[in-house]
Amino acid sequence: MSDARGGVLRRSRKDADTGPRASFRELLPYLFEHRAALVAVAFLSLASAAAGLAQPLLAGQVVGIVEAGGTLGMLVWVLVGLVVVGAILGGIQHYLLQRIGTAVVFSARRSLVRRMLRLPISEFDRRRTGDLVSRVGSDTTLLYAVITQGLLDALGSAILFVGSLIGMLLVDAVLLGLTLAVIVIALASGILLSSRIRPASLQQQERVGAVAAAVERAIGAIRTVRAANATERETDAIIVEAEAAKRAGYKVAKISAMVVPIAGIAMQVAFLVVIGVGGFRVASGAISIASLVTFILFLFMLIIPLGSVFGAVNSINQALGALGRIQEITNLPGETDEDAAIEPAAPVSTSAAIRFDDVRFTYAVPPVSPEGTNPPISGGSSVQSVTNATDSAAGTPEPEIREVLKGVTFEVPRGSRVALVGPSGAGKSTVFALIERFYDPDAGVVRLDGRDVRGMPRDELRAQIGYVEQDAPVLAGSLRDNLKLASPEATDAQCIQVLRDVNLGAVLDRDPAGLDAPVGEDGIMLSGGERQRLAIARALLAAPPILLLDESTSSLDGMNEQLLREAIDAVAHDRTLLVIAHRLSTVVDSDIIVVLEHGEVVGIGTHSELVSSTPLYRELAKHQLLV
Repeated sequence: MSDARGGVLRRSRKDADTGPRASFRELLPYLFEHRAALVAVAFLSLASAAAGLAQPLLAGQVVGIVEAGGTLGMLVWVLVGLVVVGAILGGIQHYLLQRIGTAVVFSARRSLVRRMLRLPISEFDRRRTGDLVSRVGSDTTLLYAVITQGLLDALGSAILFVGSLIGMLLVDAVLLGLTLAVIVIALASGILLSSRIRPASLQQQERVGAVAAAVERAIGAIRTVRAANATERETDAIIVEAEAAKRAGYKVAKISAMVVPIAGIAMQVAFLVVIGVGGFRVASGAISIASLVTFILFLFMLIIPLGSVFGAVNSINQALGALGRIQEITNLPGETDEDAAIEPAAPVSTSAAIRFDDVRFTYAVPPVSPEGTNPPISGGSSVQSVTNATDSAAGTPEPEIREVLKGVTFEVPRGSRVALVGPSGAGKSTVFALIERFYDPDAGVVRLDGRDVRGMPRDELRAQIGYVEQDAPVLAGSLRDNLKLASPEATDAQCIQVLRDVNLGAVLDRDPAGLDAPVGEDGIMLSGGERQRLAIARALLAAPPILLLDESTSSLDGMNEQLLREAIDAVAHDRTLLVIAHRLSTVVDSDIIVVLEHGEVVGIGTHSELVSSTPLYRELAKHQLLV
């Protein structure tokens, strides 16, 4: 094991104990993207502070003039002007901070989504979909809180707050009690005014939920998205939802910016009330004018950080924990990041469209955990096995290591129909996963037209293959959305024709929306057989030279199976079909049948040849291959 991998494993063990957590320094790049706005906020803070600090000075002069029996003149208007200017500057500053926080969340979501949809399939095998979705939704939202709840001046505000309370207590305990009462009234007023923000905040959360739903939709069908070369389009669709969430956040910021000045003015009015009471105490001889001015200065320094101190420390801690979870994903290598280091085998001259040469593949089945970690869908990798084994040293039960393919060798001649049969767990679906490069073999070579698939760009490889999964996932949206996933340029006429070819004309006709008819979440508005036929129609519409059909007729009755076989026969001319079959009717017409058992090829031939030569196949055929 290399030192680099050892470092990753040691860090994984530490994270398992303490959870991912980022440092404050790792938050800075997100802020530096908006440094111009941050400079503007800093400038407004200084200007607002200057306007505010001038107020107690003028207030002291007002008290002095009143005490001496003089005329105030324009001094009152200057003081009122400073109050209004300070409130306006505070509102603008608040709005900019809200915009920065919203933009930081958008940047984090964009980078996280771009990385997440490009992770190796093995990462989706071992991670929970809901956990990944929460990183895009809830965790990124916490970054917003840390920006808007006093990140820039949290420490200074805390010092001012505590120091002001101590100073006020030393100057006059009576005025301190009055000040605390004023603070309570101001907070109550702020809560009342903030009720206007609730509808806008609800809309913002709905948009955030839409982002999470879009991510879960793509991740739930990640194999189909990858096989259809639709990763970029799905990524762009999610980013569109994220942009809508950003706009909803800006709306909240605008409403907040209107509320904040009103709250600021209310606080300043309360501040003037304290001045009046303090003046009365001066007149009664309870305190001196100098003490009153000092107290007012402390009061002002108390009001400034009041909004940022509460919850600032907690929000920073939460945000750094959330940032650690975000970076845990963004720091993972993508599906193609390590391809440059792979040395593919030299091309060979062959008439085979697909060829397996002594292919071996191993994955680890993770133990069931309290957190509900997903088990691998159809395989993993050697690195996955090592990682899980290392986690077991930290207290996690050791996973089961299973060699799925054990030196598998066979060919699929170009333009032929080849069936893979065998008991459950024989490695049939893993064969498809290796062809699509969802995983790479531990040993041996998988070839497409004589080329090692590890030396082919993944987009080029997958553009030549139509893949229909066993579970036939249907993406939320319309019939058209599902059909055009791998064929975005297909016409409506082509979509309608392929639906009728797979006997889905009734689904098309029963809804006036036609191709725009919704299929529901996970295709809930379709039957199991309809979902399977829709997935097959999607692959047929793309018309690739190679079709991989994983038990594609398992949910169909006899009539629909026959209609579907006729449709596949019609498009299979001059194309290569590799079929995982469980029905004898699907197998008997195949040019070649490959029999797998416990990850090994135990027979290759036609139906009649295998019935006489291969006991396993003979037993499977006897039971109509229903395994």
